[in-house]
Amino acid sequence: MSKTTHLIAKVETLLDRFERLLPNVDSSPDWTAHAFRWRRDNNRGWLQPIHAPHKLALDDLLCLDRQKDEIARNTAQFMRGRTANNVLLWGSRGTGKSSLVKAVFNAHREAGLRLIEVDKDDLIQLPDILDLISHREERFILFCDDLSFEASESAYKALKAALDGSIAATPENVLIYATSNRRHLLPEFHSENREARILDGELHQGESVEEKISLSDRFGLWISFHPFSQTQYMNVVQHWIKRLSEGQIGQMGTAWEPIERAALQWALRRGSRSGRTAWQFARDWVGRDQSGCARAEREQPD
Repeated sequence: MSKTTHLIAKVETLLDRFERLLPNVDSSPDWTAHAFRWRRDNNRGWLQPIHAPHKLALDDLLCLDRQKDEIARNTAQFMRGRTANNVLLWGSRGTGKSSLVKAVFNAHREAGLRLIEVDKDDLIQLPDILDLISHREERFILFCDDLSFEASESAYKALKAALDGSIAATPENVLIYATSNRRHLLPEFHSENREARILDGELHQGESVEEKISLSDRFGLWISFHPFSQTQYMNVVQHWIKRLSEGQIGQMGTAWEPIERAALQWALRRGSRSGRTAWQFARDWVGRDQSGCARAEREQPD
């Protein structure tokens, strides 16, 4: 065997071993699944089926009537084949942005709605994702959770093109729903205000601000979320206590007072009154030992 042949054989062996280390990527996704996560390994991307998505119902989301009405209406239009908008859900942390997307997906999944979760770093592969699903009969929501960018990130430009700006039209069976703590998805600096100019009596923002607004402006529907009041927070706590305890605490009655006190202390320690904080408290409370000793310990103030 010549040296060249021997070298080629060794290279082929190394390639075989390397391929075994790569993820087992099936070019044909499991379309029986209702939810997917886009996974990427270098330049290889594929849809990973999620057979047990989070089971959240719209009725589980309290104190969000305005937000629920807006996203439910937009999604219903989309499912009926009518025109609908990409949606940006923005606002305070823990107020139900991503939960609302999951809940509206669950409301329509049996009617053919599919959810694809795409990480921010994988948005550069949006054209590949769209090519994969554009011919499907199902309708898809591309879900980007906790989205924010630095101006230099390449995924930021890919998302702008997919929303509006590419020569290729976005498939009619696809909408993009994104959540963010930032209304404009990009950091904003005080120094940028100095770029503003008044022309003919009108205020014109500087180029830096215009560039940042141009991304969020491509979402046709903005839905804002704000911190809960104490009353709203306690309503959510009571809902989840009842739901997670499966009626063990009944109608709360005299048992509600120590729960309320503990829930307020929990929110104070976390520095947040939100749906997420309420849900976390309820899981902690219901999951503890319900013995009289443990109950008495919980009722002691900090």
